[in-house]
Amino acid sequence: MSKQLLVIGGGAAGFFCAVNAARMNPALKVTIIEKSNKLLSKVKISGGGRCNVTHACFDIPEMCKKYPRGGNFVKKAFHHFFTTDTVQWFDTRGVRLKTEADGRMFPVTDSSQTIIDCLMKEANHFGVEILMNAEVRSLKPENGKFVIGLSGFRELTSDFVCIACGGYPKSSMFDWLRALGHTIEEPVPSLFTFNIPGDPITNLMGITIEKARVKIMDFKLEEEGPLLITHWGLSGPVVLRLSAWGARQLAACNWQFVISINWLPGIPEQNLRNKFQQLRFDLASQRISTKNPFHLPQRLWEFLAERSGIKMETRWADLPVKEQNRFIKNLCNSEFQVRGKTTFKEEFVTAGGIQLREVDPHTLQSKLVPHLFFAGEVLDVDGITGGFNFQHAWTSGFIAAKTIAGQI
Repeated sequence: MSKQLLVIGGGAAGFFCAVNAARMNPALKVTIIEKSNKLLSKVKISGGGRCNVTHACFDIPEMCKKYPRGGNFVKKAFHHFFTTDTVQWFDTRGVRLKTEADGRMFPVTDSSQTIIDCLMKEANHFGVEILMNAEVRSLKPENGKFVIGLSGFRELTSDFVCIACGGYPKSSMFDWLRALGHTIEEPVPSLFTFNIPGDPITNLMGITIEKARVKIMDFKLEEEGPLLITHWGLSGPVVLRLSAWGARQLAACNWQFVISINWLPGIPEQNLRNKFQQLRFDLASQRISTKNPFHLPQRLWEFLAERSGIKMETRWADLPVKEQNRFIKNLCNSEFQVRGKTTFKEEFVTAGGIQLREVDPHTLQSKLVPHLFFAGEVLDVDGITGGFNFQHAWTSGFIAAKTIAGQI
C-alpha cells in the first residue's frame, strides 16, 4: 500500500508541496484539497496579473530583513531552499524569470498564467489528485493516521497532512488547528493602504511621487519609496511596507493615526531653506505656483503652495517669510490624519497564524503532532511587498515535501 499525503489548500505553498512530494517519492499518493472552486487564485492576481514570483536577493541575512514577522524562522528555512533554488526550479521547467529595477522577479511572459500552467503541468505529470469545493471541518490524529472531516459529511484518511490553507482574517477560523494543540498568534491585516477621508489631497488621485518618506508619528516607523495618491488616501510600495511593519500596532489603535510625509527626502530641511533664499533672487519675477524647481508633480506643488497660504499670483520675490516657512514645513513634513484602511487586493496577507516555536523550520513539521506539516501563510510569517511572501510559500512548501518524501 502506498502512503498518502493530503495537502490542505490549493495555493502556491500547497501546490509546491504537493508537486515536489509526488516527484520526489513516486510511492506517495498526493491529494490537494481546496475549499473554493479556484486554484492558485493569489498567483493569478499578484503583481497586476504578472505574478511576482520572488525577489532578486541572493543573500539570506539581507532577505530575512524583509519579513516583519518570522525573520529568524525563514533564515533557517532559506538554507534549505532559497531564491536561487526558486529561479532554477522554474527555469528547469521552461519558465524563465526576469528581474525588474526594484528587484521584483516576474516570468518573462509577464503573465501569471505561465506560473499556473507550470504548476498544473507538474501536478498532472506526477498524478496529484485535486479535490475542489472541499472545505476541511476537522482534523484528528487516529491510530497513526489522520482523519479529515470535510463539508458534506465526507471523511478522508491520510498518513501525512500538510496544512497550506493560507491566512485567516478571524481568529475563530483557526479553531480546527487549535484542536490539535497548536497556539495561534492573533490574525491582523498586513499590506493595506491608508484612508484619509475628506482630505483635499484625495483630489490629486492618480499622482505618483517616485520617492517620498512617510513616517507614522506615534510609532517609530518610517519608510521611503514610491507613493501613490488615491481617491481614498495613500497607497504605493512605501505605504504597503509601513502597513506590514506596523500591522499589530496599527490594528491596536484601530487604524487611526497621524502620518508625516517628506515630499523631498533627498534635500535636508536646512538646504531647502537656503535653496528658497536663492530662488527668491533667481526666479524673482516668476509666480511660485507655476514655477516648480523641485520636479514634483505640478498639481502636488500647487496643492502644497495653496495649503501653505500662498496665493496663485504670488511671485518668488514677494513670498512672505511666514508663508515661506509654512511651505518648507509642508514640503518636509506634511501631516495627515489616517482613519481606516483599504485592503490591497493583489498583495493582501494576514499577520498571525501558527506560532513558530511549535514548528521546526528545518522540516516544517509540527513539534506537537508527528507527520503534520505547515507551509505558507498559515504560519506566523509575513513579508513586505515585492515577492517575499511567495518566496516563503515556495521555501516552506518545498521543505515540507522533501521531509515527507524522505520519511517513507
